[in-house]
Amino acid sequence: MKQKTTLFTIACCLLTLNGIYSQKKKSNKQIENLKSEVAAIVEDNKKQSQVMVDKIFSFSELGFQEIESSKYLTGILKENGFEIENSISGIPTAWFATWSNGEGPVIALGSDVDCIPKASQYPGVAYHKPIVDGAPGHGEGHNSGIPMNISSALAVKQIMERENIGGTLVIWPGIAEELVAAKAWYVRDGLFDDIDMCIFTHVGNNLGVSYGPTRGTGLISVEYAFEGEAAHSAGSPWRGKSALDAAELMNIGWNYKREHLHPLKRSHSIFTDSGDQPNVVPSKAAIWFYFRDIKYEGIMEMYALANDMAKGAALMTGTTMTSKVLGTAWPRHYNKVIAETMYSNIKEVGLPKWSDADQILAKAVQTEVNSEKIEGLPLKLDTIGLPVIDPISGGSDDIGDISWKVPTVTLRYPSNIPGLQGHHWSNAIAMATPIAHKGVVAGAKVEAMTILDFLLKPDLLKGAWSYFNNEQQKETKYQPMISESDMPPIYLNKDKQDQFRPALEKYYYDETKYDTYLEQLGIEYPTLKK
Repeated sequence: MKQKTTLFTIACCLLTLNGIYSQKKKSNKQIENLKSEVAAIVEDNKKQSQVMVDKIFSFSELGFQEIESSKYLTGILKENGFEIENSISGIPTAWFATWSNGEGPVIALGSDVDCIPKASQYPGVAYHKPIVDGAPGHGEGHNSGIPMNISSALAVKQIMERENIGGTLVIWPGIAEELVAAKAWYVRDGLFDDIDMCIFTHVGNNLGVSYGPTRGTGLISVEYAFEGEAAHSAGSPWRGKSALDAAELMNIGWNYKREHLHPLKRSHSIFTDSGDQPNVVPSKAAIWFYFRDIKYEGIMEMYALANDMAKGAALMTGTTMTSKVLGTAWPRHYNKVIAETMYSNIKEVGLPKWSDADQILAKAVQTEVNSEKIEGLPLKLDTIGLPVIDPISGGSDDIGDISWKVPTVTLRYPSNIPGLQGHHWSNAIAMATPIAHKGVVAGAKVEAMTILDFLLKPDLLKGAWSYFNNEQQKETKYQPMISESDMPPIYLNKDKQDQFRPALEKYYYDETKYDTYLEQLGIEYPTLKK
């Protein structure tokens, strides 16, 4: 059953996806003046940006457990006139926040909010120092994206209200992105049916955007569960049917298959259930796989092969097998018109001015994790990212599903340090420091300026949809990897978050008492190894 948000039936009449909106035309000079003004508003509000970034960092919440983060962010949006729809797609921590100023483009702004297991880390400290040992932490930097989107949206909203510019802003979170387990459900449930374009934002180490097919893969995330029969492992093992044997046989079979996979494919797995104790033949066991490929067809081919192996493992052990899809991500394709418009604003904004302290921290962290280059933070802008001609394997992001629903780009902004391994405590070091704060402000300026371009220049939106319909979809059509009956696995990570939340709560950022999170933690910036 499709779930369609009711927030888009706001009093205004929103036109078709590639329709022409009746905005009062402004000259190019007027538009440029408004863009300069909106960037200045973002700069003036940088204190609010810093507080939001630090606050989400301190919550340290894993995918599907972003309870405090979502409550805090939606509270700010509600105070600023946004209507909130909670628990979208059956996900308790997922929400859409909508503000409309009448007829005009519907522009969605998205970013992720979840963190990484075992990545707890004091910010501004250039070596491993967990805030809570073993706890989750923002070892990718997802604490910064929604704060950046809110900063840009509130600045644009101020201009729209004063200048009577029609349009609708929608802010939404990428829940459980590390599990790629939400965005495909948003698409399936019709949440992007009334969206005209999407700007997604993701932390990076430079200010950049790309278009066309991008490097990396799509994936399907699947858990295979086996059920057998328990028995005493020493007294009567012949009476048992080991579910763990089945899971291990599937794992062995797939590892033999790796030799025959194309180099652009990737797969990884963990055991999620391996029995209770050695003297009981395991009656239940499970193994969880990610199957990655640069194309949808390759992903589904791997999925079909894995299904056959799971069936074979069950046959060999006399057990039964079930499987469920836990997440999916389509290979990404970004919009040329949005990217080129955004890149012109990137050149206008430029990189932040890094302090000596920022550079000292960056180089110290690069040294600590044995980066190939010890160059500190970037001083030169990236060029615009061009379509990848020769595919390159790598990571996935479920923004790919949305990029095949509406014209989409990902803006990367410089809030982290180059040369780190990713999904690691070192990637958390910068994320509640002046590096992150400056990068968010720069990114918010670019985003706000780009939003105004598309609100005030109708031909840009028409061009974005022309590229989407006539270029992007010329040979590839989106097919969801989840069915109508697949449900998001909202139970994941609950045990981990419940274990660490009481200890983490003691370290939640209190902006009423401390100027920054660094101050609350008593950190001298930067702190280096003695």
